[in-house]
Amino acid sequence: MSVLELSAAAYAIGGKRIVENLDMRIESGRATAVVGPNGAGKSTALRLLAGLLKPAAGRAMLGGKDLDAFTRRDLGRRVTYIPQDAAPDVAFTVRECVGMGRYCHRRRFEAETDRDREAIEAALHITDTGHLVDRWLNELSGGEKQRVMLARGLAAESEYLLLDEPTANLDIDHALSLLDLCGEIAAAGRAVVLALHDLNSVLRVADFVYVLSRGRLDAAGKPRETLTADLLERVFRVKTEFAAAGNDTVLRFERRGGR
Repeated sequence: MSVLELSAAAYAIGGKRIVENLDMRIESGRATAVVGPNGAGKSTALRLLAGLLKPAAGRAMLGGKDLDAFTRRDLGRRVTYIPQDAAPDVAFTVRECVGMGRYCHRRRFEAETDRDREAIEAALHITDTGHLVDRWLNELSGGEKQRVMLARGLAAESEYLLLDEPTANLDIDHALSLLDLCGEIAAAGRAVVLALHDLNSVLRVADFVYVLSRGRLDAAGKPRETLTADLLERVFRVKTEFAAAGNDTVLRFERRGGR
């Protein structure tokens, strides 16, 4: 499969650089986390990777081809981006909303195919949203909407799935289920990118992590090798230690200087 990447990418708003000199390489078959404090540029990086923003400098590419050279429909088949607050506040049913994930596979006004229906049903099943199909989207809870939007993204069956804070609004059970699902999708050969705040979620799901700070890339690598105490104190201003939790390893945090 092709590689989705940023090369020395920069983006600015009103002359203010949001990210700059950003290099990222998203490979199939692994879950990649993007972390950093608020305002570090995580969402901007994902939107550059999705082709929703055009770099002010540098390049955003898929298979060595600039993203703005693709049509929106063609790029939509390859890359799916799900923002944190993605659900439209309009009266669509859940089934209709998830079905929108298949639009990039059909011409305008073309009827839904058997393949479309299979992809939609599979996405509803694995996100535990099948029982919601006849509900109105604007009547759902925030967590239910988040899972429906994930189902819409999965229905597209794209090579690259980019999720911005996907566990926001989810209860613990569904958050863990979503993280595990992302790991399974990556293990099956697709690429999953998650912008996350919870570093223990990074340890749970990610094969690779990019750490952003003030719009720049601070570190990159395997999570347990990259998320060192020194780096986390410098970037997040917290003291940390690794601790055993059953068969897992977790991070424990303390504010620098205590209370």
